[in-house]
Amino acid sequence: MLRIKIFLDGADRPSMLEMNKTPLVAGFTTNPSLMRKAGVKDYRAYCQDLLTQISKPISFEVFADDFAAMNKQALEIKTWGENVYVKIPITNSKGESAIPLIRELSHSGVKLNVTALYTIKQVWETAQAVQGGAPSIASVFAGRTGDVGHDPIPIMLAAAEICRTTDKNIELLWASTREAFNVIQAEQCGCQIITAPGDVIKKVAGFGKDLTQLSLETVQTFKTDSDAAGFFL
Repeated sequence: MLRIKIFLDGADRPSMLEMNKTPLVAGFTTNPSLMRKAGVKDYRAYCQDLLTQISKPISFEVFADDFAAMNKQALEIKTWGENVYVKIPITNSKGESAIPLIRELSHSGVKLNVTALYTIKQVWETAQAVQGGAPSIASVFAGRTGDVGHDPIPIMLAAAEICRTTDKNIELLWASTREAFNVIQAEQCGCQIITAPGDVIKKVAGFGKDLTQLSLETVQTFKTDSDAAGFFL
């Protein structure tokens, strides 16, 4: 039985509301890129509408690039609901560290999801910044780390140790999930949360399936498709 919490990563409203009914889904994450892909035009209205139907933890990200504007947006987003976490990127687009803002917001009672983390140094700095503050999430992009040829497992193990020994209110999140087995890997690394798209989450229901049966079903699929295509030699 899985102990890790699974969050849906997305911004498609119908899919989010459908998955909200699934006990397997414990929360939600979004970001500006996903919202743009989903066709969101009015950021505030979209988020507030979701919150009328979703009471599980959900993260909404600031989209400002200077820290004063980020702070203003974060303080507004916080007011939208007790289940809301404010996503703050670890840097802005100029590479300037968001750590001072993260520290200020966390210690003023804003629940944060610090995002776009890749390095152990970034995780350590984040953990130090939110220590003693409001409940927080450290989102490490394990999938994207693997995409560029780095093994994410040592990073996630080290990140889990940092979070565990710094503050019990810091949860480690495995982000940019690529396959269902990442759920197992994330739990083994000590993550409390993994966020994944809906197609990956749906595969979790099949965990533990007999591999011999899976082999048979695979061959049956090949036969069905070749028959349907009318192949002959």
